[in-house]
Amino acid sequence: MPTLSSDLSPALRSRLPAVGTTIFTVMSALAQEHGALNLSQGFPDFEPPAELLSLLDQAARGGHNQYAPMAGMPVLREAIAAKVAQLYGAQYDVAHEVTVTAGATQALFTAIAALVHPGDEVIVFTPVYDSYAPSVELQGGKVVYADLAPPLYRPDWAAVKALVTPRTRMIVINSPHNPSGTVWTADDMQALADIVRGTGIVVLSDEVYEHMVFDGVRHESVMRHPELAERSVVVSSFGKTYHATGWKVAYALAPRELMAEFRKAHQFIVFTVHAPSQVALAEFMTRPGWHEQLLALYQGKRDIFRQALAGSRFELLPCQGTYFQCVKYAAISDEGDRTFVERLTREHGVAAIPVSAFYPDARDHGVIRFCFAKSADTLNRALERLVQL
Repeated sequence: MPTLSSDLSPALRSRLPAVGTTIFTVMSALAQEHGALNLSQGFPDFEPPAELLSLLDQAARGGHNQYAPMAGMPVLREAIAAKVAQLYGAQYDVAHEVTVTAGATQALFTAIAALVHPGDEVIVFTPVYDSYAPSVELQGGKVVYADLAPPLYRPDWAAVKALVTPRTRMIVINSPHNPSGTVWTADDMQALADIVRGTGIVVLSDEVYEHMVFDGVRHESVMRHPELAERSVVVSSFGKTYHATGWKVAYALAPRELMAEFRKAHQFIVFTVHAPSQVALAEFMTRPGWHEQLLALYQGKRDIFRQALAGSRFELLPCQGTYFQCVKYAAISDEGDRTFVERLTREHGVAAIPVSAFYPDARDHGVIRFCFAKSADTLNRALERLVQL
């Protein structure tokens, strides 16, 4: 095994000294090691629609195997623009305001890389998805944390406003929110608009769970709010929507001036995205009724999960959206959340995520997160084990 040159050692300073292996990788590996049911990492354990797989095969066999255009296949960008116009009444120019990306994480990183300069401040909300802060830090930006307090994880807009300074360049929002499952309201969006009005602040809106908002509640995309839309980069994910997280295909939408900067970075970060997947997705998006089916699927799984645990010693927190359910476990154990989920995996065969992993200071509220985007068999076996605790 080669060793690092002694010449390099003194000069090798990590750009991310506090970052290690993500908790998702750690818990999935632990689940595999112990043969546990993996309700930790946020991916389905069932396949994409059969028709979509057939369309992918057709696209690959039909000659779509070379570089796609940098911004994405026109047919897919057209389908994306048509979708957001129908759902949110938002009009985006296909040529200049829609870009296909290699997953949502790449889209988020690209937006930050393109728009955040050294010394700029970026406000994010804790508990926070783990890619946001490292992306800011790699650009030399400063991460500023606003709290979403359990059990409801609602934003405190007065506290957010107090965090804004002349150096604030961006506010990153995520609704429906991972890990809490909280969904922001129209009032939340108006409060955000009031804060950023008259400033140079860009909003980066992570909306990858946009089609998983339950109980008849409407997803309040920033695209519904013209004042926010004109200063926002919006990110969504085909992987989440079509059970195809491994395809790593997503997209970003933004006003022309913001998207021009986004594409400058995009072309050197990834340049282009898997062409056959784009062709297949564009065709599948013309099929009616998918979003309604998706919503029914995940609301059904959420309801089954909550009903089964309602009589257990777990305390269910609200779940308004996403495919995650947070619970407190104080009636079961006084262990720290990391210790508890590791023991849950080893001794009871169910893996979860400690929510302390979503805080920069590893703050532990005794809350863990389960993913219910799993087959009926996986969920039933997991729930049988959980209710016995």
